[in-house]
Amino acid sequence: MMTVEQVIASQKANVETLLGLTSKAFEGVEKIVELNLSASKAALAESGDHAKAMLSVKDAQELLALQSSILQPLAEKTAAYSRHLYEIASGTSSEFTKALESQAAEAQQKFMGMVDSAAKNAPAGSEAAVAVMKNAVSAANTALESVQKAVKQATEVAESNFNSLSNATTVAAKPASKKR
Repeated sequence: MMTVEQVIASQKANVETLLGLTSKAFEGVEKIVELNLSASKAALAESGDHAKAMLSVKDAQELLALQSSILQPLAEKTAAYSRHLYEIASGTSSEFTKALESQAAEAQQKFMGMVDSAAKNAPAGSEAAVAVMKNAVSAANTALESVQKAVKQATEVAESNFNSLSNATTVAAKPASKKR
């Protein structure tokens, strides 16, 4: 049985975790806003430069060369923006995952402590029931660890696929811009 002090300490820890996660979420949003502002400023400046360059074009050949020179940097910048956005999201998600894993581990330890305490105070003859309870808790912990590992593996595969796609997009844009 938990004491009043333990309940208060647990609630205080939960509030501190929630405040920390809220702070991390706001940091992620701030980074995305900064990224979008930076990308918007760069796009606006480049649009002006491209418009000026188009106005100074003298023939169709020069226009094709100008369009070609614009495509490659655009593809690279788009890929870089996507990678940066993914890194921000991934970093924020990672912070949440760490906090949740820590909370889950702490909750498991507390629950196992309560099970052990209940087992010590259990009436004689209830050893079988206590063993069943401990086995059930152990099986649940093992299942939770398996799910956490699967989520981590899936995240790693998704990140690898994203990076491959991003690199392939940049590489594919190079030959396309050279053909023009």
